[in-house]
Amino acid sequence: MTGPAGSDGVRWTDNHCHLHFRDADAASVTHAIATARDVGVERFVTVGCDVEDSRAAIAVAAAHDGVFATAGVHPHEAQHGIDGLEDLLADPNVVAVGECGLDYHYDHSPRDAQREVFAAQIALAEAHGLALVIHARSAWDDTFDVLAAEGVPARTVFHCFTGGAEEARRCLDLGAHLSISGIVTFKTAQDIRDAVAICPPDRLLVETDTPYLAPVPHRGEPNRPALVPLVGEAVAAVQGRTAAEVAASSWDAATALYRLPNANQL
Repeated sequence: MTGPAGSDGVRWTDNHCHLHFRDADAASVTHAIATARDVGVERFVTVGCDVEDSRAAIAVAAAHDGVFATAGVHPHEAQHGIDGLEDLLADPNVVAVGECGLDYHYDHSPRDAQREVFAAQIALAEAHGLALVIHARSAWDDTFDVLAAEGVPARTVFHCFTGGAEEARRCLDLGAHLSISGIVTFKTAQDIRDAVAICPPDRLLVETDTPYLAPVPHRGEPNRPALVPLVGEAVAAVQGRTAAEVAASSWDAATALYRLPNANQL
């Protein structure tokens, strides 16, 4: 990696955030990106959760260098279907389908609708040659069952991974990546740290999931991409690596997963 970076000389990708959350105004989005760049966060993937939200993600990506979008329907919104989603996938700013998957913790949509919409988005990712971003919460067995039935796109990531070592092995055996959020810093999150310990560096990404899940010592605050180095530092501590090494390997993993331009191409 060459060119300007953060004060510590490293460069990060926040591979999952919601910069456009609830139609955030342009000034707040610009500020979030600028403050993140000050600490070396150079690339951002802002993630769609329904069709309209995905359009907002694409608009933010179009307006800012180094920002990319996904288009998808979150399991919470599965009951509304995916009409119009495929129309967004040809946009050059879209690098993945999702986030999609299953969430049996909240069950905001019926489980049969969640499974149907998840399966449909797997098919879209395959058809359009895009990465797949999976949300899986309290639904591991059904998540793996849907993937077994539909197939696993070659470029797949489990975002905000919340399983333990067993679930991590199953994801890795499928060829998927794990994306680690600020939860890794929580005192109660030993299962996630156990998963991080066994994840190969080239299959591990870091994210903020902005505005959710701010890492320690910022719990309770709105999250922001500028905090992704704290996630990387926690990963580094678990894996016995330096933060710079995690920054470099997670940058390369995000580049490959989403087919992002590298630093000198931004």
